[in-house]
Amino acid sequence: MSSGMNALALRSLRHRPKAAVATFLAVLLGTLLIGSFATLAESSGAALGTDADTLVILGAVVGGWGAVIVLFSVASTVGITTTQRATEIGLLRTIGATPRQARRLIARETGAIAVAAAVAGALLASVAGRALLAMIRSGGLVSERTTYDAGPASVGGAALLVLLVSAVAAAVAARRATRGPAGVVARESAGEQGRMRWWRVLVALLLIGYGIAMAVITITVTAHDADPYAAMSTSGSSSILVGVGLAVLAPVLLRWGAGPVRLLAGASATAHLASYNTARRAHLLAGVLAPVIVLTSAAVGTLMLVDIDRRTLPGGNADSDTINLLNNVVVGMVSLFAAIMVVNAFMATIAHRREELHRLRMLGATPRQVRGSVVAEAGVVAAVGVVLGTVAALTTVVPFAVARHEGVVPDGGLWLAPVVVAAVVALTLGSARGAVRGTARSAVR
Repeated sequence: MSSGMNALALRSLRHRPKAAVATFLAVLLGTLLIGSFATLAESSGAALGTDADTLVILGAVVGGWGAVIVLFSVASTVGITTTQRATEIGLLRTIGATPRQARRLIARETGAIAVAAAVAGALLASVAGRALLAMIRSGGLVSERTTYDAGPASVGGAALLVLLVSAVAAAVAARRATRGPAGVVARESAGEQGRMRWWRVLVALLLIGYGIAMAVITITVTAHDADPYAAMSTSGSSSILVGVGLAVLAPVLLRWGAGPVRLLAGASATAHLASYNTARRAHLLAGVLAPVIVLTSAAVGTLMLVDIDRRTLPGGNADSDTINLLNNVVVGMVSLFAAIMVVNAFMATIAHRREELHRLRMLGATPRQVRGSVVAEAGVVAAVGVVLGTVAALTTVVPFAVARHEGVVPDGGLWLAPVVVAAVVALTLGSARGAVRGTARSAVR
């Protein structure tokens, strides 16, 4: 029975290659990023003096904040690819499969992909960790006598952590997809309407509340501290916390935000359809909206924080150079991962909509019209995402600007936000166009 279930799971994977690739890339990149920074923390054990402290900060603090975003993205991707199979699961239930059998099938499929991706990610992390330490050493953050001294513990721990998150995300999504009588499951999945669970709202509110609390502490407490970096330590993470919290609420926020976007875009048929379709598929497109919010909030918040720091402490010293480098590493790491997740999420979403695009072609729509409708929906997602991400970034920018005596509006660097927003919008629209291009051409085959 077990071997038969394994064979069925492997055969099932061949029918959804894009969703499998999306899950594989999320787990692979998540393990690679977390594992790379974990090797720095493990190497700190053989380092001496300030080198050990620097490696611990890079590995534990920077890697830890990055891990929050990475694990959220992995859970989101696994949850999306599992939820997209609600219709298939409903059909399995109608022909006699029990909820337990359906969940076991999903678990084995997800497990097969995740284990392969985590092992590959751990191997790559051991190589990337050496390269990361070499870059840090060449940049003068640690001395030449500090060498790479990480074993399988750090990369293996990172792989197990990502696998655990993937398993929990798949279990939660599978349990939801198999809940209720078989006929009801099939009808609900056809309606494409997902309801936000109470625990998800609670997690989002805790993250947003924690981020806002750090912003308040920055203005009322750490802004008056003798240490010039005390305010940065409390405000720096606020934009990431609030951004991830808003990303958890992405389905609801996308439904609410689609209407105002339509009003701003005008009364054209394209704007109306894009807004309507986005609101109707909010639970599906939320997988794209989430990394757009996190990418915008982390990039705008951290880049403007570094700019304020450079402007208000112009003298510079070894500590400020190290801190600015750490912040830039966070921006680069988060931006790269979030950008990949935007592309990844569009691949999975378009793969799920292949039959819908096929019906549009059969009704007479040209490939250009199909691409236009998908890109218009991506425009709505991008508009909602950059607005929410910019609002989240304010929880870092405003308190830190006040703490450095620049007031609510920083004295400079205001061009950074529109540049980041333009880049995020271009990435989102380009990802949608690239993902739908091949599907629109082949939808009638």
